[in-house]
Amino acid sequence: MVLDVMLPLVDGLDVCRIIRAESDVPILLLTARSTEEDMLLGLDLGADDYLTKPYSPRELAARVRVLLRRSGRSGGVAEPVVLRVGEVELDTARFEVRAAGRLVAVTAKEFSILEVLAREPGRVFTRAQIIERVFGFDRDVLERTVDAHVMNLRRKLEADPQRPRYLETVYGRGYRFADGSGPAPP
Repeated sequence: MVLDVMLPLVDGLDVCRIIRAESDVPILLLTARSTEEDMLLGLDLGADDYLTKPYSPRELAARVRVLLRRSGRSGGVAEPVVLRVGEVELDTARFEVRAAGRLVAVTAKEFSILEVLAREPGRVFTRAQIIERVFGFDRDVLERTVDAHVMNLRRKLEADPQRPRYLETVYGRGYRFADGSGPAPP
């Protein structure tokens, strides 16, 4: 939902609060109010994103795509709750990761990175694509942050983190999630 804060008969922030109490639909607030306090209030009331006027229509469309992708509403089909790739299993409802049957403790960002990669096994994601999907519009995230999270995930998931079977580096491009069925790379 794209919701203007300055509606003619009712305050958009009140509408946001009411909708959030009854639904988990993604909400992007659109407004001319550009102070940090206004933005924080909107986000605290339940908005998922906040865009100030004037804005680029392309940026608005990109932000809507990100919200739809994050909410799992972009395809219209219910997404699986449990993702299985090789011996790795992600339970998105329980926020659990298992590798070869053993429970693996991961951080929220590690889980999100793993989920992005596991939803499309074999596909190579650049660091920038991972940042967009996991961190959204946080422009302060460095590409090396992704590298650090992947390194931590390898330590937690891989039998030999120096020769990963699941979280593969594609040199010059980024990372991919392999099914682990083949031999570990040399």
